[in-house]
Amino acid sequence: MATATTYGARDHARAQEGTHADAMPVVPASSWPAPPCEAGHLVWAETVAGGNYTHRVLARGTELRLTDLAGDACAHLLLFAADRPWERLNVADTVKVQWNAYLAEGQLLLSDQGRVLASIIADTSRRHDALCGTSTLVRNTERYGDGTPQSASPAGRELFKLAAAKNGLSARDLPPSLSFFQGVEVREDGALDFTGSVGPGASVTLRAEQGVTVLIANVPHPADPREAYTSTPLEVLAWRAGPTGPDDPLWDATPEGRRAFLNTAEFLAARGLA
Repeated sequence: MATATTYGARDHARAQEGTHADAMPVVPASSWPAPPCEAGHLVWAETVAGGNYTHRVLARGTELRLTDLAGDACAHLLLFAADRPWERLNVADTVKVQWNAYLAEGQLLLSDQGRVLASIIADTSRRHDALCGTSTLVRNTERYGDGTPQSASPAGRELFKLAAAKNGLSARDLPPSLSFFQGVEVREDGALDFTGSVGPGASVTLRAEQGVTVLIANVPHPADPREAYTSTPLEVLAWRAGPTGPDDPLWDATPEGRRAFLNTAEFLAARGLA
C-alpha cells in the first residue's frame, strides 16, 4: 500500500487496526483472556517487552500483578502518591523500618512520609532487590555499547525518565527503585552475589494502599553478570479490589507495619478518602 500521499498513509495506518504484537497494552483491559479477577474489574493488561517501560495511575485498593513470563524479566519499580508526587517510594525506609532488606510477601513499600504506598500480598519468586537500583546510561554504555532509550540496550533510568515525563515528572523526581524477579544476596564481607531469577512464571502481587502513579522499566538488573543484554517480557495486570483494613492480618503483622498503616489511614481520613 502506497504511503507517499496523506491519503495513502491514512489508509495504511487504518489497515493496521486489529493487529496485535506480542508486547503491547490490551484495550480495553477487560478483553484480556482469563482475567485473574471478577469480570469487568480488570483495569490494566499489558505485556512489556524486554528493554521497554510502562506506567499507569492506579486507584487505592487496586491489586497489581507482575509476572516474569520467560524467566529473564526484571521489573524495576517506582511509586509516587498519585496527586502529590513529592511523596514517593523510599527504598531506604522500606528496608530499615521493617528490619529487612529482602522483599517478600507481607512486606510494605513505604513512602518518605512514613506511610504505606503498597503492600506485597503474594509472591512466588522471592528473588527481588532493594539495594542496587536500576541501570544507568553510563553503566550500560560501558557494558553494552549504548544505554539510550532507542538503543538495543536501554538503561532503566533512561526509560524511567520517559515514563516520568508522561506523568509530569522530571529526572530530579526519580529516587532509587526496587527490582522484582532478579535478586542479590549480601555476603559476610559486604559484597553482593547476583542470584538471578527462579525461572518462568514467577509472579508478585502488590496492593495499592493509596492512589499511586506506577513507573516500571523492564531491563536487566545492574548486577547481572551476563555479557549479553538479557531481558524478556513482563506481564502486567491490575484489577479493582480493596485496600488493607484493620481486620486484615497484614495490618498487625509487625509494630512497624501497624504504625505505617495508621499513619496512612489518618492521612486519608483527614482528606475524606477513607
